[in-house]
Amino acid sequence: MRRRPGIGGLQNAAAARDQYRLLGENVAKLRTDLMKEQLSTFRSQLEDFARKHKNDIRKNPAFRSQFHEMCAKVGVDPLASNKGFWAELLGIGDFYYELGVQIVDICLSTRAHNGGLISLEELCKLLGQRRKGAREAVSEDDCLRAISKLKVLGSGFEVISVGKRKLVRSVPTELNKDHNEILELAQAQGFVTVDEVQRRLSWPSGRATDALETLLDEGLAMIDDGDKDGRRRYWFPCVSSISSYAGADTS
Repeated sequence: MRRRPGIGGLQNAAAARDQYRLLGENVAKLRTDLMKEQLSTFRSQLEDFARKHKNDIRKNPAFRSQFHEMCAKVGVDPLASNKGFWAELLGIGDFYYELGVQIVDICLSTRAHNGGLISLEELCKLLGQRRKGAREAVSEDDCLRAISKLKVLGSGFEVISVGKRKLVRSVPTELNKDHNEILELAQAQGFVTVDEVQRRLSWPSGRATDALETLLDEGLAMIDDGDKDGRRRYWFPCVSSISSYAGADTS
């Protein structure tokens, strides 16, 4: 019959477990210290890199995007504060602050026209026209970063994906899955009809009408009852060209 371990054996086993635990804690601490040292070294190198390529970071959008990716890998956010090393060295905080103010202004000035939903592409185009005399070129990546900082203003500013396009929302209107599917469908010609929504999305008439009327009430759609076939068209300025819906009505 197998003998059970005595008190001495149990004490030895407990001591061995304590040794293994201490060894594990020491190894974990060494790894943590090593990682901290590596991160500190990398951050120092990142600062040296920023000093060396200051002008490229400020003037070249592609270079600036790659720089942001490097910063993210070591937990550095150059946009977090308008003060400190990064703001003094690169002026990045001021750049995105100015960009954010201009984006807000463009969204507000076009809201009556598009209901507070504008494509990222059009927003960048209008931003480029406004900043024609500025030293720094602006990319879509810059716009996205500036918009992400605007979230502190509330739920009004957000980037949503509709199909392959990105739309910037500047009003607190919540768009559900039905609304997104209609917007994606409207990208082909700038408008949809109730019949088309029913046919293409396999929806009953009530569902199609309800979703379209909600978008109309929120100012995101415009109606046109003047076509020869007599069918009401729901135009969407955020996915249409200005000339396409010149005859549409917002009421």
